[in-house]
Amino acid sequence: MIELNYAFFVQVVNFGILVLVLNIFLYKPIRKVLADRRQVVDGARDKAAAVDLEVQEKMALYEVRLRDAKAEATGRRAESLKQAQVEETSLLEKARTEATASLGTIRDRVAKEAADARVLLKQQAELLSGDICEKILGRSL
Repeated sequence: MIELNYAFFVQVVNFGILVLVLNIFLYKPIRKVLADRRQVVDGARDKAAAVDLEVQEKMALYEVRLRDAKAEATGRRAESLKQAQVEETSLLEKARTEATASLGTIRDRVAKEAADARVLLKQQAELLSGDICEKILGRSL
């Protein structure tokens, strides 16, 4: 059986003093370190959340700018395409006009050269027929 004597009360007092000393020198500093660590971790989490929010905002802004840039590029591309088509049409029309004018000039020149060639051939044919007749008849005409 357990005896309650003077040694038991001394042990209880020693245990109380030990708890008090350990509390002052061990448990309070450990709790303080743990509390400081918890504050640092909470601060880091808050900072990480703030940075994450900032990154999300910047990504949203980037995506908006990217979308605007793509829309602007698409608009410029469409405008350039329309301008190129208009320029192509004008160049083709100019080329057709020049080709028609050139073709008309060439046709006129060919017709003139053909007429000149006919006149020349007619003159040469008359001279040649006269020469042939003189040779056949044996006298000059």
